[in-house]
Amino acid sequence: MITSAQFVISSPDVAQCPKSTLPEYAFIGRSNVGKSSLINALCNQKNLAKTSSKPGKTLLINHFIINQQWHLVDLPGYGYAQTGLKQREQLKRMIERYCLLREQLINLFVLVDSRLKPQTIDLDFMQWLGENEIPFAIVFTKADKLSKLQLKNSIESYQTTLMDTWEQLPPIFITSAESKQGTEELTQYIEHINSTL
Repeated sequence: MITSAQFVISSPDVAQCPKSTLPEYAFIGRSNVGKSSLINALCNQKNLAKTSSKPGKTLLINHFIINQQWHLVDLPGYGYAQTGLKQREQLKRMIERYCLLREQLINLFVLVDSRLKPQTIDLDFMQWLGENEIPFAIVFTKADKLSKLQLKNSIESYQTTLMDTWEQLPPIFITSAESKQGTEELTQYIEHINSTL
């Protein structure tokens, strides 16, 4: 249960992130996957994370403190084509450095649009996480935009694709920022991990 959530700092690189020992849970996904909306739904606040209809809004590592006990981290979206190549490379390096060097990072939530077939950029990123032994879960967003059958088929298709390269699938969550579906499960998952630290 999230009772308090406050913005802490935006950092251009992992070296400028808070000098804190609190556990961190980071959210990442392709631009316009609904990351900021889901973070706001999770924290019961409308404007905690800045949402935008224009992709590529998040360009920094944004830390929020939750219940004074752990950090939620909003990472930049990846793969936004209209960002210049140089900026795309900078963001890629920022994300990779955070994932590899941030000792406080406990789990990464990789957000995926449930309406789309598996995208190479997402699969490649998950593969990279696996190769670097970075714990992650897959969070399907915008579940309210599909019928129950469409959603079931979409997720089964994704799981089948992943099983081509993965022996074991990471945890999977199905969410909607609109209906708040899945937000309780996500919070409980984080609280469960925190209780084991």
